[in-house]
Amino acid sequence: MAKLRVSLAVAPYDRTRPILDGRVTVDGCEIVASALEPEEMFFRAYRYQDFDITELSLSTHLLTTARGDAPFVGIPAFLSRSFRHASIIVRTDRGIRTPADLKGKTVGLPEYQQTANVWVRGMLKDEYGVDASDVRWRGGGMEEPGRAERTPITLPPPIDLQRIPSDRTLSQMLATGELDAVMGPRPPSYFGKPGVPVARLFPDYRAAEEAYFKKARMFPIMHILGIRKTLHEQHPWLAANIYKAFVEAKKLAVAELQHAGRLAVTLPWLVAEYQATRALMGDDYWSYGVAANRREFEALGRYAVEQGLAARPITPEELFAPSTLQAARV
Repeated sequence: MAKLRVSLAVAPYDRTRPILDGRVTVDGCEIVASALEPEEMFFRAYRYQDFDITELSLSTHLLTTARGDAPFVGIPAFLSRSFRHASIIVRTDRGIRTPADLKGKTVGLPEYQQTANVWVRGMLKDEYGVDASDVRWRGGGMEEPGRAERTPITLPPPIDLQRIPSDRTLSQMLATGELDAVMGPRPPSYFGKPGVPVARLFPDYRAAEEAYFKKARMFPIMHILGIRKTLHEQHPWLAANIYKAFVEAKKLAVAELQHAGRLAVTLPWLVAEYQATRALMGDDYWSYGVAANRREFEALGRYAVEQGLAARPITPEELFAPSTLQAARV
């Protein structure tokens, strides 16, 4: 029987590389894979629907699901997860010493709907009492002019979001003092340059992130997988097979982290770092599936409403293919 030929776009993480290099196959499928950066994937996925299966921004999938126009069905393989305390970069000449000092300030971000920024704003509200409406938000490209939201958003009046000039970048405007701070997954290019008064809001961000995890017991989810909705309707078996393959790929990646005799990553204390992470966060700290991550989904759904991105909380069951919510057991 001929296999179903499908296109796939994911970033080249250790947990996706076994799919990209063919060590793990998808039952019933011939995969035509592209290894891309998230910004390109998300733009092409939502603007042109270029790929049958693609890595997706969780927050964009959530808000399009809430609106009823989601072009993809989700798969709960969480290809990107990250704490985001390190992503807040502030001018050091604006009196911003604590998160509460961001109230009334002008803060740039690449996209308001970006999952990283949804998590940061949620953390600022829950931990420090800073609401989304307390800050003036300015959106645009961090290093390249003209970036816009990947899908249109309409925010309620208390939230002030404006686009920066089409010929400017957030990094430039932070350096010139037109912005008080920026946030986003990538630090601005002016960060760390001599003579530019910018620094991280959380200088010891690892300690802050570990303290956050101990208190909130959440490891923020950034990216999921998605199947083009029309393809899922034609081949309902596909979602479970894709999920199964990505679970297996992650197992191979985790096994590599434990290989003391042959370090898989160019870091001298890789195994010790893996062991320390397990001690803090548990054995399955990078868990896939809905059941082990319900706390994160409840928080993100609440944040989307509080920040004006969704009219109501969205449940995980609405985001993902039903066949991926439970697995067969022997």
